[in-house]
Amino acid sequence: MSNTSNLDSWFICPKPNPEAKIRLFCFPYAGGSANIFRSWSNHLPATVEICAIELPGRGMRIKLPSFTQLEPLVTELATVFKPNLDKPFAFFGHSMGGLVSFELARLLRKQYGVKPSHLFVSARRAPQLVENKPPIHSLPEAEFIEELRRLNGTPEDLLKNDELMQLFMPILRADFAVLETYIYNQETPLDCPITAFGGWQDQEATHDQIQAWQEQTSASFSLHMLPGDHFFLHSFQSFLLEIIYQKINDINP
Repeated sequence: MSNTSNLDSWFICPKPNPEAKIRLFCFPYAGGSANIFRSWSNHLPATVEICAIELPGRGMRIKLPSFTQLEPLVTELATVFKPNLDKPFAFFGHSMGGLVSFELARLLRKQYGVKPSHLFVSARRAPQLVENKPPIHSLPEAEFIEELRRLNGTPEDLLKNDELMQLFMPILRADFAVLETYIYNQETPLDCPITAFGGWQDQEATHDQIQAWQEQTSASFSLHMLPGDHFFLHSFQSFLLEIIYQKINDINP
């Protein structure tokens, strides 16, 4: 894949590498962009090609409308993914990205009979678990910002910048709507390995909620708990990437 950054491109590949053995597609958390994964190629061997997903409404695609429901988002993703599955691939998704990557894996299985070599889900409770917290995507502005502050994933400088928040808030509301309107449908478990990550201080996805991902695979499952809150992928990136590479290397030694 080439490194393209335009309105038509769902994929940002910082270091395109046709010789890579496996392609790791990375899905951002709510409000996040492909930029989250810009440095990952610097910390993984050249055998792994990083391709981050750029959702509409952010990055170079900021003028495009964001999705507010998961099903049409995943349906569109399946279409654009099909030509890019010409070599072994794996998925990594953090928080919202974990749910999107999971449902995309199920749809690719259904539509094309293909599957990721490995599914990495991070900071996201298992999809079959019912959310018992009230939705926040339609809260009044002040209350919505307080919820964002509690999650500790949006810089305080941004939260206090009214002008930037007016640009950023519609993206966040749309992403939370994707999560909060999601309805899980039971299907046969995936037959690819799943590795799940959690943060010990994360109040949004506890150890037991992440452990429940084991029900979603008939292959191997492993759980790794890291120090930190919901956004441990930033504070403990090197440890996270080390585990990811070990798992990928087991597939393609």
